[in-house]
Amino acid sequence: MARDGIDLSRVLVLTVNPRPDYTKIAVYRLEKVIFLKMIRHPQEELKKFKKILDQEEYRVKEILHALEENEIPFEDIIMVLGRGGLIRPVHSGLYLVNEKMKRDLRDFNELVEDVVNLGGLIADNLARHFPNAKAYVADPVVVDEFEEIARISGHPEFERKSIFHALNQKYVARMYARSIGRKYEDLNLIVVNLGGGITVGMHHHGKVVDATYGYDGDGPFSAIGSGSLPVGDVIRAAFSGKYTLEEMLSMVRGKGGMVAYLGTRNGYEAEKLAEAGDSYALFIFEAMAYQVAKEVGAMFMTITDDVDAILVTGPMANSQFLMKALMKRLPKVADVHVYPGDDELEGLAYYAYLYLKGEIDVQEYDPKS
Repeated sequence: MARDGIDLSRVLVLTVNPRPDYTKIAVYRLEKVIFLKMIRHPQEELKKFKKILDQEEYRVKEILHALEENEIPFEDIIMVLGRGGLIRPVHSGLYLVNEKMKRDLRDFNELVEDVVNLGGLIADNLARHFPNAKAYVADPVVVDEFEEIARISGHPEFERKSIFHALNQKYVARMYARSIGRKYEDLNLIVVNLGGGITVGMHHHGKVVDATYGYDGDGPFSAIGSGSLPVGDVIRAAFSGKYTLEEMLSMVRGKGGMVAYLGTRNGYEAEKLAEAGDSYALFIFEAMAYQVAKEVGAMFMTITDDVDAILVTGPMANSQFLMKALMKRLPKVADVHVYPGDDELEGLAYYAYLYLKGEIDVQEYDPKS
């Protein structure tokens, strides 16, 4: 039954996922996508903006133009969902974009600014152009369900934080559970998200009780991230006088990982190097798989139960070299199921229809500090 007598056959849901040089949007009716577009943003346009968040109006105009060009009726859109960003820790679920959230999305440390924070801001901006719409985010990257023991880092000055691909990981986990006729809350799953950043999460009976910190130097190296580094060497480099704070941070995220080793952050380009016989590129794929598998093994030890399955998702799950190397190692832990690609838009739409069908409620974003 639909919420408040809403006719699900008429209303539309718009989902938005901003990425560094493009914005993906999709329009859904009855959980079926009726319009999908990747709006590319040329570097010459992006260079006009000093900060990433300054791109909000530019991206909104591009989205509105795409919708108008394809005759999407604005009056039928009742929910606009953006990918959730770096705000304060929250429980898993659907959140209305309120003033507190917009404040926190904008109140970033300039040294760790991320395009993901545009998601909620763009959704809120777009909703003002549609007469019947409200703006939401779902499962932002800061979903925190950690067990307390997982927060211990090794020194009381530094607490382990929950920042990972929450939306995509949880969506894929729920889709897997549905495919085998089980409830997500009844399963133990290790989910690996292979994207520009890589995160590995332990889903224990519906909660992610531990995960690699996908933003700021933890876990496997990725296309642009260094992952875990030898801490002592990093400290000595930081105080050597050779590098600024910004340069050190960029080694961890932005200019670390695959781009540091191979000179490209593009998985497709790296794949072409390996296909052409570049032995070093192939070795880096092997090393990435080695580190991912090692982290999966670590997550396996965080619970005392058996693991039902390992789920591998994200754009780089399309890499034949990376997946071949992973499949030599991962099945030793549990059966492996691969969901290549980026499911954030579908994940957002899934939450929208759970709400519209009255199966979940909207949560209020109300941080206490």
